[in-house]
Amino acid sequence: MLKSVAAYVPDKCVDNSTFEGLLDTSDEWIQKRTGIKTRYFATPEQKSSDLGVKAAQTAIERAGLSKEEIDLVLVGTLSPDYLAMPSTACTLSAKLGLENTPSMDIVAACSGFIYLLATAKAFVESGMYAHVLIVGAEKCSSVLDFEDRSTCVLFGDGAGACVIARTDNPKESILDVKIASNGAYADYLYTPRTLKQSAFIESCDQSQTLRMKGNEVFKLAIKTLLKDVEDILGANNISPEQITYFIPHQANLRIIQAVQNQLAFSQEQVVLTVQKYGNTSAASIPMAMNEIYEQGKLKKGDLMLLDAFGGGLTWGSALVYYGGD
Repeated sequence: MLKSVAAYVPDKCVDNSTFEGLLDTSDEWIQKRTGIKTRYFATPEQKSSDLGVKAAQTAIERAGLSKEEIDLVLVGTLSPDYLAMPSTACTLSAKLGLENTPSMDIVAACSGFIYLLATAKAFVESGMYAHVLIVGAEKCSSVLDFEDRSTCVLFGDGAGACVIARTDNPKESILDVKIASNGAYADYLYTPRTLKQSAFIESCDQSQTLRMKGNEVFKLAIKTLLKDVEDILGANNISPEQITYFIPHQANLRIIQAVQNQLAFSQEQVVLTVQKYGNTSAASIPMAMNEIYEQGKLKKGDLMLLDAFGGGLTWGSALVYYGGD
């Protein structure tokens, strides 16, 4: 079951007017195409693990556990602390004060949280682990080209964390998770630099920043997400009316609204935070979940439909009963 949820947002709020002096853009242009009004950026000194550990500590506390009761740490991020190693999960575990707990990253970009959920569910249901900490932690600002208005206005920094635990109550369970990928579309959303390239690259070299075929991603995301949601609902004989909250990856308001309208979800069912936080990649779903938790709206037994699409290309969906207090 999903036993707890928490989030952490860095202090610096960046509104759309910030980009007007840097790019050929405006607040009106950004809001019309993305729905985004603000996003939050970490300080230069902060790493993804620094954001993640804040969310993780709160998630563990809300689960009523000690850190020593965490059996496995999984982190999803497209903005790791280090290019190759160690994993962000290892550095986050160290900052939590864990010494012997297995920890690993799962790289699925904006679909990262669904992949984390699928992996944690498998470990817990196998009986191998009792409590798995999953963390989506992103310093997206570290991989942005601030001369590219098609990408830099979209993303924000933040972290979200959940504790996944065993349960015998089906109404508190992670009912189903489906994940998929298609690497044939890898160049739709990627960072060009590879480890084969020389380390002696100019610091401003654009090979280190995110690239996206925006129109192609937009169209494919809507098509894929619609099918994904229809498939998981159909496989579990659940109608849209039975969903308490639809919590999609917060990438673009137009994408979310297209899926919402096709499936006839009400405004009350759909959780939206993209206007406030922008696209926080693997952190966006738990951050949105935490938003309704802290508003007192998320109750034990509520059925959540989660859905995400990201670089890889990757995508996934989940039906989750909230099992926390």
